[in-house]
Amino acid sequence: MGGNSPCASCKLLRRRCAKDCIFAPYFPSDDPHKFAIVHKELPVQQRADAVSSLVYEANARVRDPVYGCVGAISYLQNQVSQLQTQLAVARAEIVCIQMQQDPIVPTSPQILLDQAVDDKSFLLHNHYFNFANSPSSTNVNFHDSLKRETIFGDSLS
Repeated sequence: MGGNSPCASCKLLRRRCAKDCIFAPYFPSDDPHKFAIVHKELPVQQRADAVSSLVYEANARVRDPVYGCVGAISYLQNQVSQLQTQLAVARAEIVCIQMQQDPIVPTSPQILLDQAVDDKSFLLHNHYFNFANSPSSTNVNFHDSLKRETIFGDSLS
């Protein structure tokens, strides 16, 4: 209690402020808004969480006087980052294993190009221009006449 004036806590709660009031150093009488924020403006359902937070922060400060709870938070953030990296590596390994086990999935642009050419050749040869079974055909084989090339201009034949 500073002089004769009660601390902001005791004043707001309308009780007698003792000489050794534990709230007086933190809620001086000249700053009543400080205690009002803690006491009145914090919803009742959040007060238990606020007290738990204060206790946690006090315990963290006892364990680590320099960093307090910030040290614990920093440690946990680093741990989350490491775990996210491990998860990304594990997911990449799963994809690699799946690609090795499933040869149907194309793994390169060249395979996609080869598949596209093979599909076009099949359609041209067997469905649209089936001249081999026609009596007026000259047995032209369109499949052999298609030239497959890589993106570098090399012939694959």
